Amino acid sequence: MNKITTYFRESYKELLEKVSWPTWSELQQSTVIVLVATLLITVIVWIMDLISSSILHLVYSFFS
Repeated sequence: MNKITTYFRESYKELLEKVSWPTWSELQQSTVIVLVATLLITVIVWIMDLISSSILHLVYSFFS
């Protein structure tokens, strides 16, 4: 049980003293970057889905 208490005590100490927390502006910049990247990847996947759907419809039309 002593090891568990020591683990939590050291983890808490590391969280307060050793972790460098971002400033508010850094956090906002990172959030914008993540949102833009998410939107970009979403658009790319959507375009790939449209293309593959069109190709599959074309291929299926040959066999029906």
